[in-house]
Amino acid sequence: MPIQILPEEVVAQIAAGEVVERPASVVKELLENALDAGADHIRVEVTGGGRQRIRISDNGCGIAPDEAPLAFYRHATSKLRTADDLTRITTLGFRGEALASIASVSHLTMVTRHESAPGGLLLRLAGGQMVEQKPVGAPLGTVITVENLFYNTPARLKFMKKDGTEKRHVALIVSRYAMAYPQVRFVLEQDGREVFRSSGSGYLGDVLVAALGLDTFRDMVELRADSSAGPIQVYGYTSVPSLHRADRTHITLFINGRWIQDTRLAYAVTQAYHTFLMTGRYPVSVLMLNLPPEDVDVNVHPTKAEVRFRDSDGVFTAVQRAVRRAIIDLAQTPAMRGGYYTEHGKLGDWHAGDVASQMDLNLELDSAGQYARQRSGLSRDEAVDPTAIPAGPGAPARPRTLPILRVVGQIGATYIIAEGPAGMYLIDQHAAHERILYEQFMEEHARQGTPTQYALAAQTLYLPPAEAHLIEAHLDVLRHVGFDLEPFGPNTFVVRAVPAMLASEAPADVLVGILEDLELGETPGQASIEDKIITRVCKQAAVKAGQILSVDEMQGLIRQLERCQTPLTCPHGRPTMIHMTTDQLARQFGRMG
Repeated sequence: MPIQILPEEVVAQIAAGEVVERPASVVKELLENALDAGADHIRVEVTGGGRQRIRISDNGCGIAPDEAPLAFYRHATSKLRTADDLTRITTLGFRGEALASIASVSHLTMVTRHESAPGGLLLRLAGGQMVEQKPVGAPLGTVITVENLFYNTPARLKFMKKDGTEKRHVALIVSRYAMAYPQVRFVLEQDGREVFRSSGSGYLGDVLVAALGLDTFRDMVELRADSSAGPIQVYGYTSVPSLHRADRTHITLFINGRWIQDTRLAYAVTQAYHTFLMTGRYPVSVLMLNLPPEDVDVNVHPTKAEVRFRDSDGVFTAVQRAVRRAIIDLAQTPAMRGGYYTEHGKLGDWHAGDVASQMDLNLELDSAGQYARQRSGLSRDEAVDPTAIPAGPGAPARPRTLPILRVVGQIGATYIIAEGPAGMYLIDQHAAHERILYEQFMEEHARQGTPTQYALAAQTLYLPPAEAHLIEAHLDVLRHVGFDLEPFGPNTFVVRAVPAMLASEAPADVLVGILEDLELGETPGQASIEDKIITRVCKQAAVKAGQILSVDEMQGLIRQLERCQTPLTCPHGRPTMIHMTTDQLARQFGRMG
């Protein structure tokens, strides 16, 4: 095939593929333009996940009538003049590609009025081609409406996610820019319903309450900029050690007002929690970094989400020290009362040694049928065979999968020592209980009989916009496993019922864990998201490590484990027990031969 120059429309669509990945990319680029125009009030309206329509209105300076058509040419920008300007970028946008790229894959309408013009100008484009241009009456600022996104690129349209997923990405973008610019009032409306609003008060804390929820914000500590720390200033909020998540996606970083993705800086934040968080757990952080523009290169990636630093080690150290100092100061604060820090909000039970708080489950396993009676509603007088886990009232016992074991004792309030005909068994009480609950739940669930515990008084739960969309998308699945959640205003749900085995748990704590699983998606080896939720429910309800059990409770737990179909692993695949045969014990004590 001979070399030839591509047509302009093909070049435009290739460029659009780099800049416009999904509806959230459109929102991001248009928000940056609005902020660069000096807007202090921005409204985002999204319909159909963004594919049908995206409308962004701002009260910025607008575009002069004679310059407005130029805005849709590739590499047309008011933010750069020479190559030297690339070394000290102070605006969010600078490439001059966003509007041209968006217009090339959509039907776009722009109404703008410059602060010096008596009236506004309307421009309408289809596939990047101008189809209408006329003067109109308009307030100061700009309104851009993007409709039928990717209508002329069917390959890109085919790979779009469900509307709920796209809504979550849009909500994340808007909330991030609201954090970076707390002095700007943001409003996000999706399918005619307002899901996010920031006050524009100028205080980052106010935005975090709206974006993350009051309960989360209470468990965060403020980082204040240190004027003596040199040109690199770090400030924002980070979570107390009791608040943590399953991945790094809740670490949000901004450089000079620009949201970025930087694995190394996220690692710096995590490393600051060394010895405060378990391996595999990550904090919730919103950190702002200010440094001279000439010390950071933002011209790295078309989406401007990645940057390079002139002194990357210095930035890493500044972030790590700022976060570590805040955590150490919090840990040394003496004013603690009833699990709460008087100045920093609720701390919770993150500190080691508070075993008493883990000893309130009060299990009564005086017989192996105790769990089954709790699930099926049988009274003590109607107890079933004490050596079996029944599949339902009156059902035959399961076959035994382990030999009969006798409890000897407990180590570290975590492991049960048992003796059997084949030697010694060391059993992880939490993993074993997870396996027992999981098999019971799956049996009852298969019979469409999952017991539900209705609350005497309904509880309300507020979630960040992105997480609220995630719950909404899985309401049917949650209802199927025993949760009854009802939307109750923007990002708010009424919790009317939970699975019976979680009756003593706080619904918010349970749903935080479920949200982590939903964010991670399906795991290989698990049949569905539903199975993942059931696994999480059983993990939450199981006896915890560090809980002292009576001999009867330990014996009852082991009796049920002996009848599980898969007694050697928990639902997550961890072993429930370690077995040492009589011969192995004899060899350890030199008694062989």
